[in-house]
Amino acid sequence: MRYIGGMNAERALYEDPAALDLSRKRALADIEAGRVVPNEAVTDWLKTWGTADEKPIPAEWLK
Repeated sequence: MRYIGGMNAERALYEDPAALDLSRKRALADIEAGRVVPNEAVTDWLKTWGTADEKPIPAEWLK
């Protein structure tokens, strides 16, 4: 087996059904609470990557 950063690279990210269920519940709670970023805003930010005008991730997205 190969390990990257202490994780088994051959194992699926959500091989554990309980972890997948918890992740889905957290995502739905974020959506219901309005903790989302519009796709257009993310796309505009990503377009700056690798350019002279590369932008850091907006702090308000991390709240």
